[in-house]
Amino acid sequence: MDSFDPSPWVVLGRDDWAGLAPATPLTLTEHDLEQLRGINEYLSLTEVAEVYLPLSRLLNLYVAATQELHRATDTFLGSLAAKVPFVLGVAGSVAVGKSTISRLLQALLRRWPDHPEVALVTTDGFLHPNTELARRGLLDRKGFPESYDTAALVRFVGEVKAGASEVTAPVYSHLHYDVLPDQHVVVRQPDILIVEGLNVLQTGADGERPVFVSDFFDFSIYVDADEAHIERWYIERFRRLRDTAFRDPRSYFSRYADLTDDEADRTAAGIWAEINGRNLAENILPTRTRADLVLGKGSDHAVEQVWLRKL
Repeated sequence: MDSFDPSPWVVLGRDDWAGLAPATPLTLTEHDLEQLRGINEYLSLTEVAEVYLPLSRLLNLYVAATQELHRATDTFLGSLAAKVPFVLGVAGSVAVGKSTISRLLQALLRRWPDHPEVALVTTDGFLHPNTELARRGLLDRKGFPESYDTAALVRFVGEVKAGASEVTAPVYSHLHYDVLPDQHVVVRQPDILIVEGLNVLQTGADGERPVFVSDFFDFSIYVDADEAHIERWYIERFRRLRDTAFRDPRSYFSRYADLTDDEADRTAAGIWAEINGRNLAENILPTRTRADLVLGKGSDHAVEQVWLRKL
């Protein structure tokens, strides 16, 4: 009798994954990549060609198949075919590189001729303002699920998915560490919407909310790495920010600008242990198995394995 593998995943090494898009041209240049890199992240054109170009090809196929499915449903219902944006969710820990990956996928997917309009929205803008977090006693739990205006986020993605002509999302400032009340990003019927955030794959266990933002996703990606690597990346990024953004007197974190290297490392490690590490363990990592694809990074940020969910 044939053996049966109950795993829901196809696991591919870097070389096998890279071979899945041999004829797909790479249209990004080193200059383009420089604009997309995050702080303290390794990302080369080789990495793009071997990891993210095949991923963009896979997503292009999913977009086409999903659009065809929507057309079939409209035909069955006897309604006029409507443009339905493809919604892609990107989840993962603080400092794991999901923002850079989201920007990179936006740039690559825009280059496919059948879906040139690709919008990117981060869930940071849907955090409650600091005044509201302080009122609720949640300033030290910023980034935890309860710190977000989840209803507003679900409403935003739902309206985009429903084909609304124009939908606005709030903007978050990492300089001020707060939502900017007078700024918004406008999304106008994109072909693809990328939603990037810590907790976008979470459903919750209380049953109070019948709809979650992940219910609107056509495909989802979880960016994964060993926690020890992520913590080190977070501490290294904190040091870089101490030497750059924190030196701006307008920065919420300007008080950290004059820390010594040892003080900066201890401070960052403390923040990780009390906030980001806890959030990863309690809320973010448990959602990994809900993703359609997992990118497994090694110690240098390079992707070493890819887990693709079987259909």
